[in-house]
Amino acid sequence: MARQTMPMGLQPFTGITRTLVIANVAVFFLLALLEAFTRGPAALLEGFVLLQPAAVAHGFLWQLVTYCFVHFGIFEIAFSMLTLWICGGMLEAAYGTRWVRDLYFASAIGGGIVACVLSYSHVLNLNPGNIGHGSWAALFGVLIAIGMRMGDMEFLFFFIIPLKARIMVAIYILIAVAMLLKDRDTFNAVLQLSGALAGYLYVRFAPRRGVAGSMTERYLGVRNWYYRMKRRRAAKKFEVYMGKQGRQVKFDQEGRYIDPDDPRRRDPNDKRWMN
Repeated sequence: MARQTMPMGLQPFTGITRTLVIANVAVFFLLALLEAFTRGPAALLEGFVLLQPAAVAHGFLWQLVTYCFVHFGIFEIAFSMLTLWICGGMLEAAYGTRWVRDLYFASAIGGGIVACVLSYSHVLNLNPGNIGHGSWAALFGVLIAIGMRMGDMEFLFFFIIPLKARIMVAIYILIAVAMLLKDRDTFNAVLQLSGALAGYLYVRFAPRRGVAGSMTERYLGVRNWYYRMKRRRAAKKFEVYMGKQGRQVKFDQEGRYIDPDDPRRRDPNDKRWMN
């Protein structure tokens, strides 16, 4: 059987993938312009949006999201956005916008939380004063999803080397581990690996339609249950009230009025009358 080879080409530039790429590129140029003309305000803004465990511990929780939109090098923003465009586009085409959006932010936030907690252990020279930035924690979650859901698909890595998706993802993981062991940008390496862990947990346990979609359905289910309960309670009160007036009315278990003159009420399995 011939192997399925898929060149790592650009996917359709649509949906949440396009939104995330545009947002990252816009923030990159905004910070670049601020640094070029007003270095002081730029440094102040960066202090608010970059991820610093000590700041998060003091209530700067928004940093768990904002840090993943901050890039400083041209190569960094170009390579990360190319990876997001290719891998995010593939996942979005297969699993939908909400699923990819939730995966991206679950990996970024989950990776940020784990990295911040580990910084207080001081292992591998980590400390709460470390600074994290870039979208690679979120992208490692996306890569893990590619490896888990499309692991047997073969890519042309850098358009030249044929590799299965799971091997390609393993290479990214090994690079992050090497950065960690060589004490080079340790905190960001931990951030990337933590993002991979968060991405794995999301793919393993999150519902198919995404966390937000599942929570919305659960909310609507609870809301509908509450309204049905109120309707049944009101129906019982109305039965009691009408009984005191000398009239007898009946409601079904869902609180719907039963018309005694409708012949369809004689069949308890006939649901056509329900309003």
